[in-house]
Amino acid sequence: MALPYLTDEQIATWTRAQKDEWWFKNVFRGDMAQLTLRSGLTGFLLGGVLSSTGLYIGAKTGISLGVGLTSVILAFALFRALHAAGMAQDYTILENNCTQSIATASGYVTTSLISSLPAYMLVTGHVPQWWQIVIWMFLVSLVGVLLAFPLKRRFINEDQAPFPEGRACGVVLDSLYHGKGNEGVFKAKLLAWVGVGAAVLQGICGEGWMKLIQFKLLAMDKWAGMKEPWYLHDRIDDYYYAWAVKAHGFIPSILGTDFRTLGLRLVVDAALIGTGGLMGIAVAASCFLGAFINFFVLAPMMIQLGDIAPRVGPSGALIPLNRVEIVNQWSLWWGVTMMVVGALVSLLAKPEIFTSAFKRKAAKAKTEPQSDLLKDIEVPLWVSWIGVPIASLLCCYATHVFFGVPLWLAILSLPLIFVLTVICTNSMALTSWTPTGSLAKITQFTMGALDRSNPGSNLLPAGMTAEMASNAANLLSDIKPGYMLGGKPRHQAIGHVIGNLAGVLVCVPLFFLLFIKPDASGASSAAGMVSDQFGFPAALQWKGVADIIARGLKSLPMSALISMAVAAVAAIAIELARIATKGRSGLSAVAIGLGVTLPPQATFMMFVGALLFWYQGRKHKAPGTQGHRIWVEGMEPICAGLISGAALMGIGDAIINVLI
Repeated sequence: MALPYLTDEQIATWTRAQKDEWWFKNVFRGDMAQLTLRSGLTGFLLGGVLSSTGLYIGAKTGISLGVGLTSVILAFALFRALHAAGMAQDYTILENNCTQSIATASGYVTTSLISSLPAYMLVTGHVPQWWQIVIWMFLVSLVGVLLAFPLKRRFINEDQAPFPEGRACGVVLDSLYHGKGNEGVFKAKLLAWVGVGAAVLQGICGEGWMKLIQFKLLAMDKWAGMKEPWYLHDRIDDYYYAWAVKAHGFIPSILGTDFRTLGLRLVVDAALIGTGGLMGIAVAASCFLGAFINFFVLAPMMIQLGDIAPRVGPSGALIPLNRVEIVNQWSLWWGVTMMVVGALVSLLAKPEIFTSAFKRKAAKAKTEPQSDLLKDIEVPLWVSWIGVPIASLLCCYATHVFFGVPLWLAILSLPLIFVLTVICTNSMALTSWTPTGSLAKITQFTMGALDRSNPGSNLLPAGMTAEMASNAANLLSDIKPGYMLGGKPRHQAIGHVIGNLAGVLVCVPLFFLLFIKPDASGASSAAGMVSDQFGFPAALQWKGVADIIARGLKSLPMSALISMAVAAVAAIAIELARIATKGRSGLSAVAIGLGVTLPPQATFMMFVGALLFWYQGRKHKAPGTQGHRIWVEGMEPICAGLISGAALMGIGDAIINVLI
């Protein structure tokens, strides 16, 4: 069944009252189940699981991955199977949409755990209590929900904005329920089989899982004399280096610097292959190019010149060179410059994002009274008018009490929320992209200019305003399929709050379990958070800007300043080339900068994943063939299976290593 929609002429000439009446009569499904106990519980559980995989991938790559389509396919297949077995009534299309809405909201809320919050911990050395972060994150996400629904009436009801990603989700849902349902089951099976394979591989590579199986379950340490568990090293070059040390074999180096010092390792990581598939060949190749330029060319040169060198830590111990030191001492500066300048040029090249955000479309019947036909369906506006100020002030107070940010400074950042939210929402409506990272720098530099003494004074207000704006924009994209399918907006609002709660309750404890370790005194420490396994590139970008604000550019070596200037010019040229060629030039300045902060082995594996799906897509172009069905139509389920299977087993391995 084709989804009903308005023509361009109707969108341009009808009043909102006319559009609301058309939607109420032609689309709204008031008698269909939506937010039920099973859809809410399924969304809560799926959201918790899938958001934890997002945290895992975000810590590795700095990239936030949506979980909407994955949750749609899983929920559809689960309840279709239960219905076939006579164990449950079949899921309605609105229940499925509600489930994906809750799961998606839980994924959005965790973004600050891979960006502003770890950056704050790295810069200040202060690790707040887990419950403080839970309260702060939930308040931030709640403001995003409260901002989203008044904007819904403008961007979705009146302007009928496209929101491409949200529309795609609505189309997929409609095709599952009114097209060939077996396609949904096929994609779910594809996701499941790939996920199991990725999980098995990750389990074999996990020291914790192998220790649990070999020592705790099979007791091989007692009857087989094993002292250490056997597991497949995910860094497969470990086997070569172990042989080379014994046999005095060749150890690769560049300008006298060992590959291992530069972080040039070879790993097997199914999650990164899946991430690369979702990124696409252009972005993944750009990331790999950034890593190659930095770690194969620039870093060895700077080490030889002495601009990157071992240093003495606060305890007096010598800190040897490694990938993290290379990035923090020198490479971060040109990488951050490339990302920030590239994002700003890309943003400024779309003036419609700004202009259309602040003007209304002409309507022929302006004098027609705006009757509120949907007053009993929409979220009442008074909820937002009262809720936004109260929740925002509570968030400012929490930012002051928990993170030491002056209260006046946090409150001063609040007006920026509305500007950033409107811009982010309009960008999401047109492109499915939110320029949160670059726009957050406006708050970061503004607050930093007012208070340079406390890095938290620019990091946390920027994180707060960015997350509120991003959450509202992303949730509007999530509201779009509900509008297309005739769902109840109030149910979606409640679902978003449930999803926010699921993401916070699952991911904050998981963050502390995986990344926060006690120091010598027993206090919580973020000192070992950034590693070869978890690079936290988004957090390093935020930290880099905070360091520039606090220390000033004069503290950097001349070579770093030169690299920043060159990176800025290169970013402008690359983005202008992308604009001129309408994206055909391929390179992305933001992705090149991201490749600098990522571990090189991660960029390589993502490039391998992108290359694999690019090749298979070209090989199986013809629709209707089995290869096209698997590699093209099934690309997202395959990538989701690789990511979720490996990530969940990786999380489990980290937890086991902590507990055993």
